[in-house]
Amino acid sequence: MKSPKELSLERKLLSLLDVSAPSGIIARLLVEDEEVQMMQDYANSVSIIRLGYNDHGPVHMRQVARNAVLMMHLLRKGNIQTSLERDRSGTFEESLSAVILASFLHDLGMAVGRQDHELLSVVLATPVITRILETAYPQDLHKRVVVRSIAVEGIVGHMTNRKIHSIEAGMILVADGCDMEKGRARIPIALNTEPKIGDIHKYSANSIESVDIDAGVEKPIKITVEMSSDVGFFQIEEVLIHKVNSSPVKPYIELYAGVIGQPKKRYL
Repeated sequence: MKSPKELSLERKLLSLLDVSAPSGIIARLLVEDEEVQMMQDYANSVSIIRLGYNDHGPVHMRQVARNAVLMMHLLRKGNIQTSLERDRSGTFEESLSAVILASFLHDLGMAVGRQDHELLSVVLATPVITRILETAYPQDLHKRVVVRSIAVEGIVGHMTNRKIHSIEAGMILVADGCDMEKGRARIPIALNTEPKIGDIHKYSANSIESVDIDAGVEKPIKITVEMSSDVGFFQIEEVLIHKVNSSPVKPYIELYAGVIGQPKKRYL
């Protein structure tokens, strides 16, 4: 049974896509896939209950997918080509397809453990990617190969510990970093009341009230973060900025953050 939050995010994601295009077909197949749902649910159970981390399950992966698709459209409106377009290896549609697959499946490896979970995510996600691409691009082996390769790069590269080179993979980094509103930390805070190393991540995330993604004035993408207390700056400066700095999308981003009611600090 899906939660209201999951269903809401699915509607928001699908509303950003042409449901008759391959990217729309891929998104619909992912949200309807029973195995993917169970994999995401179990990854979240391990992440929160066994390991004490924040949400790495179906809500998080849907939110990252929505963030990524929204920013992809903003790049396109800003006349910024994707790496597949620049390389003449594919179109914006193939780039969008890869980004949706990567963002929707990037944390499946949390079902096994935290260490190297991005590599484990590739192991678990590759069969899903293969069968979904066979439906979305049934007559085009070249497109299936290209989209799968970029999707794998996006999954492997989402932790900033491996160099990535494509706009598409870089989008996963930024979209992942933007999912830090306080709801993501609510359950682990409630379950784990004894203090321990790493709690600053949960409490800083719990102070983030909103993350808005809009068209920028100077650059295609503007990210604005509002927080209830200064502890939220840890989340910006130690998590989000690190991901943006590691992303090929960095030149196209404006980033602002601040406590509600106070002037926003511009980071980028």
